[in-house]
Amino acid sequence: MYRFFFKRFFDIFFSFFGLLIFSPVFLVITVCLYFVNEGKPFFFQKRPGKNGKIFSIIKFKSMNEKKDANGRLLPDEQRLTGIGKFIRNASLDEIPQLINVLKGDMSLIGPRPLLERYLDYYNDFEKRRHEVRPGITGWAQINGRNAISWHRKFELDVYYVDHLSLWFDIKILFKTIKKVLSSDDIALVPIEQFFNEKIRNNESKEVK
Repeated sequence: MYRFFFKRFFDIFFSFFGLLIFSPVFLVITVCLYFVNEGKPFFFQKRPGKNGKIFSIIKFKSMNEKKDANGRLLPDEQRLTGIGKFIRNASLDEIPQLINVLKGDMSLIGPRPLLERYLDYYNDFEKRRHEVRPGITGWAQINGRNAISWHRKFELDVYYVDHLSLWFDIKILFKTIKKVLSSDDIALVPIEQFFNEKIRNNESKEVK
């Protein structure tokens, strides 16, 4: 019952009041980013949701769009603004995703939505992460965050799908709050590297 009804009810309830509570912070960050990013405070990107349905995720725009002499975007570290670094470190860039939750694109708790271009490279096991709505936080995020392999992250995502419950979500929520207050996790393998290896493996199989 929780999976099919009450989870959505709680998502709507808590995301609505979350937006109300964070509205002063939301407004201040929006105004600051409006001037820093030349009138573009928000970042929109296509992501796969439940059952692979594509939606536009909303985040605060932490990087500007500065380009080099050839018209190519500068590296991420050069485009990350001062306020952008601050809101990332404080996880405030995720606040606009509460709008995604209200719309039904996302849930408060669930597997984090990755880029659309990776959809064709999931194996059958990894695809199971799309059996539920993606979340702002999830089981993988509180179990190593960026300091675990992507294979392990997918295992944790599917574990969440199989064990979804009210008490499990409450546990993840409280542990997320604790995680946000710490920053001891270090990214070991970028997601691009993980999927690029899968792409190369698929291409080599096709050649054979």
